[in-house]
Amino acid sequence: MIVIGLISGTSVDGIDAALVEIKEKESSKINIGGSVKLLQGKTFPYPPELREQILAVCEGKPLTIAELADLDDAIASVFADAAQKIQKNNVSAQLIGSHGQTVFHRPPQKKIDLLGYSVQLGRGEAIAQKTGLPVVSNFRRADIAAHGQGAPLVNKVDAYLLGHQELSRCIQNLGGIGNVTYLKPRKELNWEEEVIGWDTGPGNSLLDLAISQFTNGQLTYDFNGEFASSGTPCTSLVGEWLQLDFFKQSPPKSTGRELFGLAFLEKCKLDATAKGLTRADLMASLTELTVESIVESYRNFLPKMPDEVLLCGGGSRNLYLKHRLREKLAPIQVITTDEVGVSAEYKEAIAFAVLAYWRFSCKIPGNLPQVTGAKKTMLLGEIHQPI
Repeated sequence: MIVIGLISGTSVDGIDAALVEIKEKESSKINIGGSVKLLQGKTFPYPPELREQILAVCEGKPLTIAELADLDDAIASVFADAAQKIQKNNVSAQLIGSHGQTVFHRPPQKKIDLLGYSVQLGRGEAIAQKTGLPVVSNFRRADIAAHGQGAPLVNKVDAYLLGHQELSRCIQNLGGIGNVTYLKPRKELNWEEEVIGWDTGPGNSLLDLAISQFTNGQLTYDFNGEFASSGTPCTSLVGEWLQLDFFKQSPPKSTGRELFGLAFLEKCKLDATAKGLTRADLMASLTELTVESIVESYRNFLPKMPDEVLLCGGGSRNLYLKHRLREKLAPIQVITTDEVGVSAEYKEAIAFAVLAYWRFSCKIPGNLPQVTGAKKTMLLGEIHQPI
């Protein structure tokens, strides 16, 4: 089956689209068999005004219901355009899996028995009507209804695509928010039941916000970490930031811009000013926060450190960030998923193509309760058929 996966992450860089061929084979508990091949991947930037509107909403700008509906439709329209464009001069798709654009995420509040709440805009029914293809969307809702975090959701796909017979691996996504999947070697008994994962904290979110402010919007990300690499991280300040409750919380856990957004950056800037740091020092320190939050979470929450760490997401292209991770995790090998045959740039989009396929064609549950905290496995996503 030819499936399109669509997602725009916490960084709001644009829509990542992956045109994927999934070949069917007899399934097992996690490994559905067959193969997943990326035919084409491309990122379609948001129109600048729409991106600014999305970022403002993510930071808490109030909207009327009518404005929310308009934004929902505008995002659906650009997602549908991305799905149509990725098929040009290529094979036609039979299905779309669209994660949409997260604008709000609240994990469940167990102390007061309050379910989580997560909002992804870009409604699937509108994408289905514009593209003429069935669409699976709203992947988080079923897991949240089962008392889960609704995130991260790609861990089961990571297990299918990136498990290794002999080596234990951490698949570390570096999007706006970082998340990890830990995979034991496949040769170990019950390795499938022992896949774990969680959100590690900020990935690129604070870095992107900071560089945008420092350049008056001329830059949206720190290319190769060049600005950060010109500064010196303040280890004492990074240590203070790591005292935040989220970093100490045991998995399951998830987060977003609600915690690591503009308000957190403003606090970091005030802290940096008090320490006499330059802007470059602040960028280096924010990068170090991403690095240390990953390394500490591995040490605190993994059964043991992995043999390999495979990076993916936008941050996997940040040379300075990769350098710091390699230094902190040595002698563990730190590479990208590109180097083992899965696109680092489009892995998340590929994952939602697979999740859509599982939901639409196989009725395979997509969540892992040990990752999200859900009380049971669930079919993820709502199916929308074109008319």
